[in-house]
Amino acid sequence: MCRSIKRLREGAEPAPPEEIEAAALQYVRKISGFSKPAQHNTEVFDEAVSEIAKASQRLLDHLEIRGAAQAS
Repeated sequence: MCRSIKRLREGAEPAPPEEIEAAALQYVRKISGFSKPAQHNTEVFDEAVSEIAKASQRLLDHLEIRGAAQAS
């Protein structure tokens, strides 16, 4: 478990993109074992962060929160 990753959903309030990106970065750092990748791994590291951030945003955008006001 990545204990340092902040919970991104608090009620119906959307998480800012910067927080989603930061959580994705922390996740990739945790699973790769690198806090900063070597130059030859930078591209794949950055791609992973981007893909995880996008997947996280999609998840948060599509969650149905019971009792939350519907956006008009």
